[in-house]
Amino acid sequence: MVQLVKVQNFNVSRDGFGAGSDQSLEHPFGHADPTIMFAWAGATASWPNRTDPGGSRGLDDYFTRDFANNIGAEIMGRNKFSPHRGPWTDHDWLGWWGDEPPFHTPVFVMTHHLRPSFTLSDTTFHFVDAEPAEVLDRAKRAADGKDVRLGGGAATIRQFLDADLVDTMHVAVSDIELGAGSQLWRSPDEFDDRFHHEVVPSPSGVTHHLLWRR
Repeated sequence: MVQLVKVQNFNVSRDGFGAGSDQSLEHPFGHADPTIMFAWAGATASWPNRTDPGGSRGLDDYFTRDFANNIGAEIMGRNKFSPHRGPWTDHDWLGWWGDEPPFHTPVFVMTHHLRPSFTLSDTTFHFVDAEPAEVLDRAKRAADGKDVRLGGGAATIRQFLDADLVDTMHVAVSDIELGAGSQLWRSPDEFDDRFHHEVVPSPSGVTHHLLWRR
């Protein structure tokens, strides 16, 4: 079975930023407003944090439902896991997600500052200081034949793109501009030499970009 390395439901602004600048504990996405960035997903029937009935069906809902499809492990950068910088001073910090993280798989956090692995519910976080190929090898073994998702942020995804380790990408472009922050691309066409690329607009106002290796 072929294990794919996938970017799924990664959200960027019109100018290609996946998060704003000045990340903090109170503002995980910096100056970007996540309620605007992710409004397309939050409006769907399949949004996992939905507390009321209803929600949209159709294209946006399909991508929201597909987020966990055949995923056996996740790789993320430290800044997706934590607002802290430098050596760990607080091992009580266990991520943004509370006691029930949404991953349900092993998660490999790329960082130059190691700390012991820990488990919350059915998610185990491992902290690794290694090049993308080595981290991916570990994640594929942990995924037990399933695919590996690159969860972000943008800088982490770029590392894997620069190492030519990405097989497919779904990037949702929200109709806002951020101007600064963590940038995935300057133009969505910059990878067209390596990837097939289809663009699908949604009635919600978001534009879905689907890229897969040539």
